[in-house]
Amino acid sequence: MAAAAKQAIDETLIVEDRGENLVALAFSAMASRCEVLLPAMDHEAAMAIGAVAAQEAWRVEKKYSRYRGDSLTAWIHENRGTRVAVDRETASLLDFARQCYELSDGLFDVTAGVLRQAWKFDGSDRLPDPAAVERLLPRVGFDKLEWQSPHLFLPAGMELDFGGMGKEYAVDRAYELLAARIEVPFLVNFGGDLRANRPPLQGAWQVGIERPDTEQQAMMLLELQHGALATSGDSRRYLLKDGVRYSHILDPRTGWPVPKAPRSVTVAASSCTEAGLLSTLALLHGARAKEFLEEQGVRHWLLQ
Repeated sequence: MAAAAKQAIDETLIVEDRGENLVALAFSAMASRCEVLLPAMDHEAAMAIGAVAAQEAWRVEKKYSRYRGDSLTAWIHENRGTRVAVDRETASLLDFARQCYELSDGLFDVTAGVLRQAWKFDGSDRLPDPAAVERLLPRVGFDKLEWQSPHLFLPAGMELDFGGMGKEYAVDRAYELLAARIEVPFLVNFGGDLRANRPPLQGAWQVGIERPDTEQQAMMLLELQHGALATSGDSRRYLLKDGVRYSHILDPRTGWPVPKAPRSVTVAASSCTEAGLLSTLALLHGARAKEFLEEQGVRHWLLQ
């Protein structure tokens, strides 16, 4: 693995009383506030449960973050132009990424992260030079990789970015670990992407969907019995030029933000990974987001 400078991760876990006989185990991971909600219980027991989820979130972040010089992603990038063998977990993610790429006709593409070299979504009005975007497009496209599990060949100049599925994958991994260990109701919430095994004693988990451009101001309140919810939107990463808002959700085929997309899309599914994929693909369908989700037959909520 690479020995470059690491991105610091705050491995602090705290217990918070949430009332209504609930307790939250809170921590930070993947640039998000994360928590596990549980029925009120002994402090030591709650910490032990929360630690399982937190350690898994930190493990996934350390392994796949594009911001860490010692991540597996960084190691793959350092070995561009060389055929490398990856572990079983990474092979599974690459198989899933290829499936998403093919089923979406190239809309979902883990090689599109290289486009951030042209785009800086900092809330300013600084759009990139179209020529700079155009120069990056030959370095985008999962079909340009040579992938035959477990061997990967990443061409020179290309990148992998698991950020489009990483947080949702971490939710599902933490959920599976907890489901194998405890029988009490619980909800895993990593930055608004969440999954629950069953409802708490109070009847249902209350999930607020944030109003765009606000911080923790719920525009709607959903009741979740079990399953997963994932939300994609542009509240925090965007550009604004001449009254036009440019979302950080880029079409990998053009290198530009998708016009007329909803501000926020929330999708319910059996797993968080599936919900996250569908919410992102909905945004990538722009004005057809609602039509796309209706075709998939999933419950969804759109904010314009």
